[in-house]
Amino acid sequence: MMNDRSRDIGEFVPMPDDDMIICRCEEITKGEIRKAVHAGMFTMQEIRRYLRAGMGLCQGQTCSKLVKGIVAAEQKVSPALINPATSRGPIRPTEMKTLASEVL
Repeated sequence: MMNDRSRDIGEFVPMPDDDMIICRCEEITKGEIRKAVHAGMFTMQEIRRYLRAGMGLCQGQTCSKLVKGIVAAEQKVSPALINPATSRGPIRPTEMKTLASEVL
């Protein structure tokens, strides 16, 4: 996991493609992700909680690799050093008879 906050990654410098949508479900742009990293959010979990990137309908299936790549690029590290965000299944009320039928 790469989250050494003592490193100076430099100031945020706007780029021409910062308005590109990365997370379509939550409409998060590349620039928003880059700004979050420069504000001190170095982990995928922090980015997810702050921006909701990867928390939409697809649960990060389409954007998580892109977000991870952007986070790594801003920190100037390999994407392999960035741990993925914790995945959790959607929580919905379930009747006990439904669970019992799956056991049998």
